[in-house]
Amino acid sequence: MSLKERITEDMKAAMRAKDSERLGTIRLLTAAMKQKEVDDRVELDDAMVIAIVDKLVKQRKDSIEAFAKAARQDLVDKETAEMAVLQAYLPARLSADEVAAEVKAIVAELGAKGPGDMGKVMGAVKARLAGKAEMGQVSAAVKAALAG
Repeated sequence: MSLKERITEDMKAAMRAKDSERLGTIRLLTAAMKQKEVDDRVELDDAMVIAIVDKLVKQRKDSIEAFAKAARQDLVDKETAEMAVLQAYLPARLSADEVAAEVKAIVAELGAKGPGDMGKVMGAVKARLAGKAEMGQVSAAVKAALAG
């Protein structure tokens, strides 16, 4: 079963269970997926769905940070609950050590040296680690690998 089908099944299950918070989050995700399909005239595969989920999770993290600064605990709780639902659709994340090892391997494969090769390395890393690691963490690992 593809990730897209799993999301649809989860939406039906949430409707049956009358779980309105989970249903709202899944509908938000489905709307983002449909928007991408319409805008780009493509059929989404698992990698594209993961990219959309990743983007929505990042938005939730940013919102949580902003709401925490504004002392709006009610909104922090809402965003945290949405983020938990969305993260269920992401593959298992790599640890910092695994990300660093993967980045070192890619740097060696490409023969990259110095900060000037950052773009080339990031392109290869994004393709290989999409959805498996947070890109901020990956970027830091690439900088460290190219500096050392």
